[in-house]
Amino acid sequence: QVHLAESGGGSVQAGGSLTLSCTASGTIFSMPAMGWYRQAPGKQRELVAQINAGGGINYGDSVKGRFTITRGDAKNTVYLQMNSLEPGDTAVYYCNVYYYSDYKSTGMDAWGQGTLVTVSS
Repeated sequence: QVHLAESGGGSVQAGGSLTLSCTASGTIFSMPAMGWYRQAPGKQRELVAQINAGGGINYGDSVKGRFTITRGDAKNTVYLQMNSLEPGDTAVYYCNVYYYSDYKSTGMDAWGQGTLVTVSS
């Protein structure tokens, strides 16, 4: 079982910055991908950014050029640096990892509990 500990959410004015972090712990053999999704009220959950073990990165179209995802040296932590925040970025942000618990297992998804980011105009 994998536990994801998220931190860094909060309230900020438009144009401000926040950094989210997520640390994975538990039975992890490998973790090919880590990332962030968000869900605003009344909307579907959407990809914000994802980074794979090889360093490949995908960003949602609405955050390209403003958000940066990185992985910590220990490879079990992922960060999301959010700059030039807009009211449209207001949402609950969820950490997501895709992992294998051992070399024979099927890959699985784990989700954090979510952290609220509120951007005021």
